[in-house]
Amino acid sequence: MEKERFKRAVIAGLFSIIIIGTLTFLSYETNYGLYLVASFGSSMVLVLGYPDSPFARGRNVFFGHLTTSIMGLICSIIFMEYFSFSAAITIPIAVGLGVFFMILLNVTHPPAGGNPIIVLLGGYSLDFIISPIFFGCLIIILQAYVINKYILKRNYKI
Repeated sequence: MEKERFKRAVIAGLFSIIIIGTLTFLSYETNYGLYLVASFGSSMVLVLGYPDSPFARGRNVFFGHLTTSIMGLICSIIFMEYFSFSAAITIPIAVGLGVFFMILLNVTHPPAGGNPIIVLLGGYSLDFIISPIFFGCLIIILQAYVINKYILKRNYKI
């Protein structure tokens, strides 16, 4: 195994524990609300394992998750509530629109592609956009910035 890859894997794994641990603690050990969503685990791969990737940039993390979650919510309201479409029809539309808008707005963050599925299957409302998406992303970006810039001496762009 390549020494540099092993080092990158250890660093990404250890600091993922810290970031996801923070979000988990806030979600389950405080009364502040939900800060954790499954797609944040995939975000760790990019922001800590491949921080130079344009998909790992802070703005992509934040606006990618926000855009796709909003698409899931909008599609839920329009297609499932108003038109009574099934999830089998609404989910692909929501994911497609989420991908479309991430690319259009130049905020592509691949892990965020799963957010419309989470929103639609979970039956979430506007509160989900605020927490965990909005506040969870801010915590991820702030910690990833500090870890990459000051601890690991990497160039991490917000």
